[in-house]
Amino acid sequence: MSHTTHIMLVSGQPTPNLTPAIDPDLKPDSVILLVSPDMRERAHWLEDIYRPRGIRVEHWPIDNAWDIEHIQLRVMELLEREQAAVAGKTIILNATGGTKPMSIAAYESFRAYELPVYYVHPESDQLIWLYPEDRPSHQLADRIRLPDFIRAHGARVTERGQSQVPVQYQELAQKLIDDVAYFSNALGVLNWYANSAEKTLRSDPLESNHIGFDALQDLLDQLEQIGILTVQDDRLRFKDEPARFFANGGWLEQYIFAKVNSLKKTLPTIQDTAQSLQIVRGTGTSKNELDVVILANNRLHLIECKAKTFKKGDANSGTETLYKLDSLADTIGGLQARAMLVSYKTLSDHDAQRGRDLRIKVLQGQQLQQLDTQLRDWLG
Repeated sequence: MSHTTHIMLVSGQPTPNLTPAIDPDLKPDSVILLVSPDMRERAHWLEDIYRPRGIRVEHWPIDNAWDIEHIQLRVMELLEREQAAVAGKTIILNATGGTKPMSIAAYESFRAYELPVYYVHPESDQLIWLYPEDRPSHQLADRIRLPDFIRAHGARVTERGQSQVPVQYQELAQKLIDDVAYFSNALGVLNWYANSAEKTLRSDPLESNHIGFDALQDLLDQLEQIGILTVQDDRLRFKDEPARFFANGGWLEQYIFAKVNSLKKTLPTIQDTAQSLQIVRGTGTSKNELDVVILANNRLHLIECKAKTFKKGDANSGTETLYKLDSLADTIGGLQARAMLVSYKTLSDHDAQRGRDLRIKVLQGQQLQQLDTQLRDWLG
């Protein structure tokens, strides 16, 4: 019975070591991880994905990830052991990860033993055979899902939001986007009252100038019609906490999520989607909630949704939001992750420039009316 072993070089970018191992045409029986001292934790993260899929895992220590002679010696020791252990075993090197000396040394060792070597293109997610060169390249299957992808980057999913968005909620959100100029100020006022009802579901009293605010009254009437709130004694009374969340900007998050899911029908590269995804990192003390998360073509896409006006100088400022989004994308998505900020309000010129500097896609104000096209282009 044939047995296939993949040798993987552990690095800070786990995706190239993950996707070949779960591709149905390439899945190995076992994986041997070449692990330098600073990569031990990341090796365990990968192991957490391999083992539940029936892949046997072994760690092969590399004491110095920058010493080519040492690495070559360790790889040759491994190859001698593996070839002697099981007759007919297929041993393949994934040369994508590790340090440059690790990749070079392992590649040269495999060439000396005339064993196959492949490399995973970081952008196209295509497996390219380096040796022998006459093998055709292979487009890796998009089989991984969000929990495993995020686990491979050192975090854990603890909760996912609802997967379906009620039709009447989507219809109201569409009206708000179609009439951005009309509803923009009214939504700012609604956010303030929804915040005041955080613990009691009962807002502060409506101010006299707000009672006569036509756009706000139109908005409240429509929210009443779909059962989000009622107006009693000049106060907003929300049906429950999810209803208050919807009124307090959650409507935009749900709208974006519904749009993303509708794109699944025509964009087969979308593997998995989630809304209000809660994750923990490290020992569990570092927690984050991600508004809309998409895994497409084995690449993570994060969308932060903001219906409120950005405040200068605090954690809700545009700059802080952009920096946080950039950091999260890098931490749980790796170098190929993409990030987008969707803002119902128009950003300041400074914040818009900061988004460009960080290579974060920004959609704001009336640009949301072209959301379908923008999302399709962004997801590729």
